[in-house]
Amino acid sequence: QVQLVESGGGLVQAGGSLRLSCAASGRTLSSGAMGWFRQAPGKEREFVAAITWSGGTTYYADPVKGRFTISRDNAKNTVSLQMNNLKPEDTAVYYCAAGEFTIRAGRLYFHEPVYWGQGTQVTVSS
Repeated sequence: QVQLVESGGGLVQAGGSLRLSCAASGRTLSSGAMGWFRQAPGKEREFVAAITWSGGTTYYADPVKGRFTISRDNAKNTVSLQMNNLKPEDTAVYYCAAGEFTIRAGRLYFHEPVYWGQGTQVTVSS
């Protein structure tokens, strides 16, 4: 089992920045990946970004490329998401995720079991 705890959400104006963090505990992730998903009201949960634990390769969804940066600290078992130039459409609950993964067509896909954090609200006002 892996436990994930997010922090850093909040309210920000469009064009502003926020930094999310996710701390992992429990089973050591030596070969998997950690990442972020988000879910806006009335929409399905969608992939945002991920980073492999070994090697640190990063993957981003097209809407956030160039604005969001994911990073990891292996010693502290934490992953962070720096979000710049935020837009109202970035408003959502952001969930940290961890698990094993597959790469297909240049995209990272987590496969079961996926461990989830409790979520943190990000609200961007226009």
